[in-house]
Amino acid sequence: MNEEVWLIEPSGPLRGDVEVRGSKNGVSKHMVAAMLGTGESTIHNAPDVGEVGITAQMLRALGIDVEITPREIRIAQGPQINPHVPAAFTGLNRIPILMLGPLLHLAGEAFVPLVGGDPIGRRPVDFHVEALRAMGAEVEVSDTGVYAKAKRLRGTRLELPYPSVGATETILMSAVLAEGKTVLKGAAMEPEVVELALFLQRMGARIELSPDRRIVIEGVERLRGASTWLNGDRIEAFSYLAAGLITGGEVRVHGCPQDRLVTAITTLARMGAEMDITDDYVSASAPDGLRAAAVQTDTHPGFMTDWQTPLMVLFTQAQGMSVLHETVFENRLVYVPALQRMGCEIEVFDVCLGGPACRYHDTNAKHSAVVRGVSKLRGADVTLPDIRAGFSAVLAAAAAEGTSTLRGVHHIERGYHRPFEQFASLGLKVSREEAPRE
Repeated sequence: MNEEVWLIEPSGPLRGDVEVRGSKNGVSKHMVAAMLGTGESTIHNAPDVGEVGITAQMLRALGIDVEITPREIRIAQGPQINPHVPAAFTGLNRIPILMLGPLLHLAGEAFVPLVGGDPIGRRPVDFHVEALRAMGAEVEVSDTGVYAKAKRLRGTRLELPYPSVGATETILMSAVLAEGKTVLKGAAMEPEVVELALFLQRMGARIELSPDRRIVIEGVERLRGASTWLNGDRIEAFSYLAAGLITGGEVRVHGCPQDRLVTAITTLARMGAEMDITDDYVSASAPDGLRAAAVQTDTHPGFMTDWQTPLMVLFTQAQGMSVLHETVFENRLVYVPALQRMGCEIEVFDVCLGGPACRYHDTNAKHSAVVRGVSKLRGADVTLPDIRAGFSAVLAAAAAEGTSTLRGVHHIERGYHRPFEQFASLGLKVSREEAPRE
C-alpha cells in the first residue's frame, strides 16, 4: 500500500512573501461556538487545513449545517440535533471534548469520544469534566468517551490549576448560556482564547476579561449568529520567518499582526536577526549569521510551545550552544529523533534547563534540549509524528545537503494552509510522490 511523500531537494535561500490565514487552533473552536447561535454564523479568512474538514464532518453528524467555501465557513443549527458525536471520530483531534457544553445547551445530553490530537503529552479531560460537574452536569467518563447530561447548566466559581487553553474554551462555551454568573480564575489568555470570547460576545454573550487571568461570564437566554474575521495564525507566521532564516534567506509574512508575535520577534532579534516590521508584514533576515540562545516556553504571553519546533531547527544553524526548556507539554520533544537523523546535534534531558524548575521537575519527562550549532544537516528518509514536527523536518530538509523523503505529510496539511504551495512559492524544490508505506 502506497502513501504520499514529499521529496525535498535543498535549493538555497528561501525568499518571498507568504500570507497566513486564520489559525488552525482558532477556526475549529469558532466552528463549535457557532453551534450555539440561533441564526447563521460566518467565519471569514478560514484556512484550508484538514482540521476544518474533520470538525465540519463532526458538526454535520450532530445535525449542524456547515458550508465551506475557499475563504469562509457558514454554520447554522439544523432542524434536529443529534447529541452523540460518532465513535468514528475517536482520537482524530481534540475538538469533541469542546462540544460537551454546547450539546448540553442544545439537547440536554451529550456523548463525545475520547480526544486525540498530536502525541505531545497528556491532554487530560479532567479540567473539562470537573468544570461541567461544578456547573451542575452529571458526567461519566468511560474507556470509549464522555457522557454528560443536564437540564440547564448553572453559573459557578471555578479555578483552573493550570491555565489550560482547552478547559478555558470549554468553560466559556458552557457558561455563556448557563443560568447565572460564572467566575473563572486561572484562565488561559492566549490570543485565540480572547478571539473566541470576542466572537461569543458578537453572538450576544456577556463576557468580561478581568486582570490576573480572571474571566466573568453572565449567562444569557439565547445567542444569535454572528460574523467574524479570523486573525492570522501566529504559529504559521513564526514558522515561515524561521524558514527564511534557516536557509539564509528572508521571508515576509503578511496577515499576522505584530501583537501576536511580540515574544517571538524579540527572541529572533536576540539571536541576531534583523527584523523589519510594518503594518503590512513582518520579515526576518540574518546577513551576519545567528547566535545561540536560551528559551523557555510558557503560556501566553510567554514563548509559545508551538514555536519551539521551528526554533529547534533554527538553533542548529546558530553559532554556539542553545538551550530549550519546554514547560507546557511533557512530551513535546517527541520529534527530536527525526531531526537527529538529519544531522541536528540535539540532546534531550529530563531536568529543567534554561529556566526555573517547572511542573515537570522531578519527573521522567524529557522536556529540555541542548542544541549545538552550526550543525551540518543531511538529507534523510524520515516519518513525521505530528503537525509541528512535520514542518520542522521540512525546514531541516531545506537547509540540508542531499534529498530528503518526508513521510506522514498529512500531518502538515492538517495544520498548515497549503504548505506545499507556500514552500514552492518561496523557491523550495519540493515534489509529491507515491512511495510504499513503511
